[in-house]
Amino acid sequence: MRDLAPDPRPFGYFVHHQGRGHAERCAALVNALPEGRPVRIFCARTDIFPPLRPGVQITRIPSLFEPTGDEPTGMAGVPTPDTLHCAPLGWPSIREATATITRFFAEEDPELMICDVSAEIAQLSRICSVPHVKVLQHGDRTDPGHRAAYDGAAGLLAPFHRDLAQPDWGAFAPRIHHAPGLGVATALPCRGVARARLGLDPAARIALVVSGGGGSGTHEAPLGVAARSFPDMQWITIGDVERDWHATPPANLDHRGWVDNAGDYIAAADLIVSSAGNTTCAQVLAAGTPWIVVPEWRYFDEQAEKARALDRAGAAVVLNALPASAHRWHEAVSRARTLHDPTRQQALAGGPRAAATAARWLETLADTLWRSAPATLKTRKDPQDA
Repeated sequence: MRDLAPDPRPFGYFVHHQGRGHAERCAALVNALPEGRPVRIFCARTDIFPPLRPGVQITRIPSLFEPTGDEPTGMAGVPTPDTLHCAPLGWPSIREATATITRFFAEEDPELMICDVSAEIAQLSRICSVPHVKVLQHGDRTDPGHRAAYDGAAGLLAPFHRDLAQPDWGAFAPRIHHAPGLGVATALPCRGVARARLGLDPAARIALVVSGGGGSGTHEAPLGVAARSFPDMQWITIGDVERDWHATPPANLDHRGWVDNAGDYIAAADLIVSSAGNTTCAQVLAAGTPWIVVPEWRYFDEQAEKARALDRAGAAVVLNALPASAHRWHEAVSRARTLHDPTRQQALAGGPRAAATAARWLETLADTLWRSAPATLKTRKDPQDA
């Protein structure tokens, strides 16, 4: 990595505050940057970040999409242009947030602005003549808003393996840096150690259902069907479970709620059922366990497209919904076991060097943009992505 100037200019970093994955990814990346590189993070929450190194500052800004009650209603009928997603008129909170960011642009002259994620903030950066790096997510993002953010980016950061890329990304593939495992603890314990930590029977057959933090939780009724269909297995859930009055859960279904050690549960399982959230996917891939993926609803079909990518890569059995009957559960579990390829899964997981290589890519990109002659920007393929 190049030596920094005596007084390096900062990187800016916008972080979406839904769930914790964006903040964890941000923390891993900024902590891997050179100690002398100042970073200013902009986020609507400050309580979702892991510890940050000296030189990294969080500036809290109002949410860009949650009303405060001070918004006028007379402008609600004005159409939103196709190039924007969430840009309501008359919101003082949005003006405050964008003014805070543009003041940073004007006063501190950042070398890069990393956007994780907002098409509007990415385009704001470009309008303000600040080069931006857009974090790339799965989904149907062929709309003008996303395309403007991607087309205007100096680089694109994909926190997953290149084999999970979507077919429609070919036009900007040369600007993508893939960082599988970025911000995720993929170094999991062995199954025996994980079960000992959790107090689980080392000989038990355990199915784990993981419900992530970006939605409203998994419904209990289909999980009751699953547990009754496999009475010889212990079914454990972590995360939110939406209780159903008609579910009649059996004794081998155990709801643990939110836990701080999801990696231990993933490592302890013989079978995993989950949605397609980024953190969950990275840890399940690292565990190399038979896996059933049921994508949850997300804007722009993010999880649906991520699930399709996992299916194309041979990493998981993908279903549109949780099975509604015993014979469909048996069919799904049988397929997950039969098609299981742990070597393939673990090859997609990435590893502990993801943050360091992504940080080096950012520094090289900034150096190319500000100190080199104009050139076509291409990312170097890192050995971990092979």
